Amino acid sequence: MAELSGSPHRSLYKLVGSPPWKEAFRQGCLERMRNSRDRLLNKYRQAGGNMLGRPQRTLLVQELMEEEWNALQSMESCPQALAQWEMPMDLAELEEIQQELTDQEQSIISEYEKSLQFDEKCLSIILAEWEANSLICPVCTKYNLKISSGVVMCQCGLYILSHSPELTEQKLRACLEVRVNEHSAQCPHTPVFSVTEGTEKKSSLLMSCLACDTWAVII
Repeated sequence: MAELSGSPHRSLYKLVGSPPWKEAFRQGCLERMRNSRDRLLNKYRQAGGNMLGRPQRTLLVQELMEEEWNALQSMESCPQALAQWEMPMDLAELEEIQQELTDQEQSIISEYEKSLQFDEKCLSIILAEWEANSLICPVCTKYNLKISSGVVMCQCGLYILSHSPELTEQKLRACLEVRVNEHSAQCPHTPVFSVTEGTEKKSSLLMSCLACDTWAVII
């Protein structure tokens, strides 16, 4: 184990040799690690992630060991016990505590990385399914819409020159969902879609509902 820098760190080697105090220091360090998950993950993210697989690199172990040492050193309720903190703790025992903390730290990071990988996998599946499902023409509800350079076409005869050349199936799908959801929040009936001539003799896709007498231009 690399030597702990600074006098507080070096003082760790002067801990009392009695088993109860060694165990108290060990349990205190482990408890601090368990309670410092958010703090550890913030350091992990600031470090850029991908810590697993790097040889014995730690983010929080040294800090927590020093904090626990300072906490025990400042105890006022056990003056007799503090007087015993003269016998050196065996170096191997201190390294064992540090290794246990390192293992716990890596376990927390591993769990977090697996969670990230699961979220990314789920997102990829959703996006893949979204892209695989073609957009059905809302007018005929039979054929798939095709959009190219802002032109919306369907085998049923629908042909709309969009006002936006950047229009894509994803954008049109999102627009349709927004309009349909807005209508559904106010009316239980299903709206219908039609193509009408707009300004400058350009066709538009219109959503309307006879039941509630509302309408909205989609594109």
